Amino acid sequence: MLVRDAPEFEVFMLRRNPTADFVAGAFVFPGGALDAEDRDREWAARCPDRSDADASALLGLGRGGLGYWVAAVRETFEEAGVLLARSARTGCAVDGEHHDLAVARDALNRGETTFLDVARDADLMLDAGAIHPVAHWVTPPGSHRRYDTRFFLAAAPEGHAYTHDDGENVAARWLRPAEALDALARNEIDLILPTVRSLALLARFDRAADLLDVVGRATRRPPGLVTESAGGTRIALPFDTDEGAA
Repeated sequence: MLVRDAPEFEVFMLRRNPTADFVAGAFVFPGGALDAEDRDREWAARCPDRSDADASALLGLGRGGLGYWVAAVRETFEEAGVLLARSARTGCAVDGEHHDLAVARDALNRGETTFLDVARDADLMLDAGAIHPVAHWVTPPGSHRRYDTRFFLAAAPEGHAYTHDDGENVAARWLRPAEALDALARNEIDLILPTVRSLALLARFDRAADLLDVVGRATRRPPGLVTESAGGTRIALPFDTDEGAA
């Protein structure tokens, strides 16, 4: 979930291709499957702000948690043209003005390169410390296709494409969280339950900066903030209730 104050609090969303096998036509956040390469050992050196041990503890895992952060950055780049990374040489955040992100994104989506090669070629460090886990959703038993999905939150960086890939997704919009929920109530857009609950969490805030501050402080607390429930695990935020937790 990429959020900003522009000046109103907005979140970036994509509309899934109506021909897709899963949630066809629904509005979603950028995301996708965890790839084997996302857990390549080289990523540890390219994520200086988040160790695998810290990432795994936040997710309630024994190991391998950092791969979820890598997947979040990769999928956001593939689907939205937004790259949460910085130059290893200068420490400056990458952007479309100073880096040829569009060429790298197109090559990645065509399968002509890998995300690790993109990072190597541009000597990038992923901005993993700016990405915060928020929720963990698991499809209930009985569904013909089940998903085990982590939701993350980050401030939307400036100077990036914020465009759909015209493949898996066919449209892109900035929406106020409450606006998206109202559009669902009017049957103007489709949303699935995890997206609805995530938007409800976001809608509790008037400013993206306040949300990021609260979530950032929560995820810097000890691993005890991770709670288990019938639906999976989640980060326990100070304002959570059973009814409204995402």
